[in-house]
Amino acid sequence: MKKVLSVLLVLLLAVSVFAGGSSETAATASSEDDEFAGLGNYVMMIGHSQPADNPRSISLEKFVEDVEARTNGHVTVQVFGNGQLGTEKEMLEQVVIGTLQGMRGGQFDFTPRLLMFTLPFLAQTREEVTALLHSDLAAKVCAEAEAETGTVIINLCDAGGFRQFSNNRHPITKPSDLQGLKMRTAGMETIDRTFIALGATTTPVPYSDLYMALRTGVADGQENPWTNISSMKFYEVQNYFTEVNYQFHPDPFYVNAAWWNSLPEEFQTIIRECAAEMGTYNDQLVDELQASARQAVVDAGGEIYVPTEDELQAFKDAVQVVYQQCIDSGILTAEELAELQEIVANN
Repeated sequence: MKKVLSVLLVLLLAVSVFAGGSSETAATASSEDDEFAGLGNYVMMIGHSQPADNPRSISLEKFVEDVEARTNGHVTVQVFGNGQLGTEKEMLEQVVIGTLQGMRGGQFDFTPRLLMFTLPFLAQTREEVTALLHSDLAAKVCAEAEAETGTVIINLCDAGGFRQFSNNRHPITKPSDLQGLKMRTAGMETIDRTFIALGATTTPVPYSDLYMALRTGVADGQENPWTNISSMKFYEVQNYFTEVNYQFHPDPFYVNAAWWNSLPEEFQTIIRECAAEMGTYNDQLVDELQASARQAVVDAGGEIYVPTEDELQAFKDAVQVVYQQCIDSGILTAEELAELQEIVANN
């Protein structure tokens, strides 16, 4: 039912504001100095799953302001957050078929090669993450998306920072502590393989349903960055946290390729530039908010365990098998893995 309602909402919005890639209702500048007066008017509807205080939401507010200002109002941006339009997979499906122009989120079902950036313990610093997401390899993987999915990825940024483990049964201080735990995943191959390598079982739960799944025991635990744990209040239904920094996720900005290709080149350039600035701002927010988000967990009574270097190495050793498994499944080649590792080593 939720999916049906979400699709109906998008269709109603599309009928009211979107026709043939443009809209006569978009706000436009009337000045004789309007350099874009003859280019038409366009509406860009964007969906995502995060609440209002999350870096994704805040950075998208900047994107809206920048795009509308720089196009003199000829491109109007409408953002629907907090899962209003469905799960991330459902929103990406809407982008693929064109009822939604864009979405941001760590949804890789249609672009599994992006999972190479989510290998466990691949990166450990902001500089390493930025270098990976801005690399030629990342650009190549994004370019593959249009042919495979009918989407254009116009930016890659950080989906929320390094990711941590939590559960409501006992502290996780070593790999064997995950034995027997039901850990929530989004169906992402690298997360599933990581937890299985550590001895846990996995259960898929959509992000918007995760709080209730943890509360009712559908899952014992989960993994997310501090910013998500805080903004979604997972600390209310989880007692034990381990600051393991085991993974980061790219945050691709998917745009329907047909809509994108209908835009004048001038607007494509502006939107891409604004998306890049939004991505930089997003990552700054992630870095700034992680400490306060972590403190919110502490203030709520959550118990945070920080592994020693030797303890952390035990986790790294236990998940090395995931690298070869991802090569075997076609996510990346051995040569691409070596390229990723070289990028990290040089930053």
